[in-house]
Amino acid sequence: MTIMSDVIQKIRDQKGISEEKLFSLLYKEATKNNKLMYMGLLLQRAAREFGNKIALIDQESNRQRSITYSELYARAVALSKKLIERGIKPKDRVPLFFENSIEFYIGYFAIVQVGAVVAPLNTFLHDRELQHIMKDSQPTCMIVSDACAQRLRELGLNDLPFITRADMDFDAPADMNVDDFKVIELDSDEMVALLYTSGTTGLPKGVMLSSKNIMTNVIQGIARAGFGLHEDERIFGILPLFHSFAQFACVWAPLFVGATVIVVPKIDRRSILSGLAYRPTIFLGVPALYGLLCLMRSAQLDSVRYFVSGGDALPDKIRAAFALIYRRKICSGYGLTETSPLISVDFSGELAPTSMVGPLVMGMEGVLKDEAGNEVLKGEIGELWVKGDNVMLGYYNAPEMTKQVLQNGWFCTGDLAYFDEKNNIVITGRLKDLIIHKGLNIYPQEIENVILAHAAVIRAGVIGKRVGDEEVPVAYVQLREEVPNIEKELKELCKKNLATYKIPRSFLCTTKELQTTATGKVNKKVLRKQNNGLV
Repeated sequence: MTIMSDVIQKIRDQKGISEEKLFSLLYKEATKNNKLMYMGLLLQRAAREFGNKIALIDQESNRQRSITYSELYARAVALSKKLIERGIKPKDRVPLFFENSIEFYIGYFAIVQVGAVVAPLNTFLHDRELQHIMKDSQPTCMIVSDACAQRLRELGLNDLPFITRADMDFDAPADMNVDDFKVIELDSDEMVALLYTSGTTGLPKGVMLSSKNIMTNVIQGIARAGFGLHEDERIFGILPLFHSFAQFACVWAPLFVGATVIVVPKIDRRSILSGLAYRPTIFLGVPALYGLLCLMRSAQLDSVRYFVSGGDALPDKIRAAFALIYRRKICSGYGLTETSPLISVDFSGELAPTSMVGPLVMGMEGVLKDEAGNEVLKGEIGELWVKGDNVMLGYYNAPEMTKQVLQNGWFCTGDLAYFDEKNNIVITGRLKDLIIHKGLNIYPQEIENVILAHAAVIRAGVIGKRVGDEEVPVAYVQLREEVPNIEKELKELCKKNLATYKIPRSFLCTTKELQTTATGKVNKKVLRKQNNGLV
């Protein structure tokens, strides 16, 4: 047993260890020469310390596949050697365009093990967004699945050399000789991952994360939850692996502690049931996924210790339904790609609004500011600024945009929040979504939560509409089925729960699906484009 796994075992043997002490122990073990370890060493260390343990389980073409940490490392090393043969150098950008699979992990670590920058791409990107990322990142090579390679060819984006699934040859025996390979390490302060996020406006922007950012956040997350410190921890990996939430929970943290990831290819009933058969202990999802579990009603979730929701505000309706059906609590988490991504998560047993996401993780500071940049009083709503070693390096090729959100180490989240009496963060919505009506602030998240309480409503998105010199709220509502007088019912529901000025001027109801982002959020950028002339 090596040092890291020995420390983890000692921590597992302790009971009642504080978050602060756990953070300190793990941080010390991940530090060498006063520098946090290079993220590209994660898989190598995991292979040495947890070698024969199952790292990943997935379902491909209805057949179960699993791979140990030793074999995963060997296959990643084989691909790393191919990257070097093809001229990939340290700091080159290498996009990874792959669906959830074992091959995603092989490609991911093959890239960072040669000191290159991994750029996982959203498999749901619009053609225009994909073309922008290719131009912005100036990659030297791509690792792509067969389906993604075909799409790139159709777009004429096939000038770059492709490394495909065939280059990984999963069905061939793995060459376990890795002694002749040395991981090329970048400094812990240099960019190791480039994560493109579209946000609410404009084309995707590249978030530059360093090993220091990533490893700090991994330790922060483990310290908060004891994540991965259970003997047989199994993470339910159904979130798209290109997303920062999934990389934190399913790529970085599990390798740090030797947990097993159940890699689920997509969010649908069959895939969920197949994955649950492996009895996960940690379940991470977005609100829409928990909504689907509520509709399924009888999913086998008894093995799960923690259910964590992130990526969007968790509606009270979904958490209440989940508690009623499964007798379990969903813990609300909060973060952004720019913070690697975790800022806070609530694991307390207290009954609190879903907007309460717990205190800041260890090593982070937070302040709330008004529009003039002044700190607000405790209990008042302001824009949340945070500081810590998990805050990004900046936006790639966008120094002016970086200056807007990064000031003296402080990052502007763009979210409105307040701190309660226990220093928990309570999120009230995005500043960009804020509606100001006759000088009064209207928070769309509050209105959406009320509308979602109606039994016929699946999704809701509230935006502001300019009418003369005023801004009024407008609600877009997705229904399960057509309901007579639904607009009247929704208006009455709002009247019972909201101040008059917060009631939407219009309820635009449809049984057609509202467009969502990759994490299941209603895409308000699309709603704003559709909104012209509707009120």
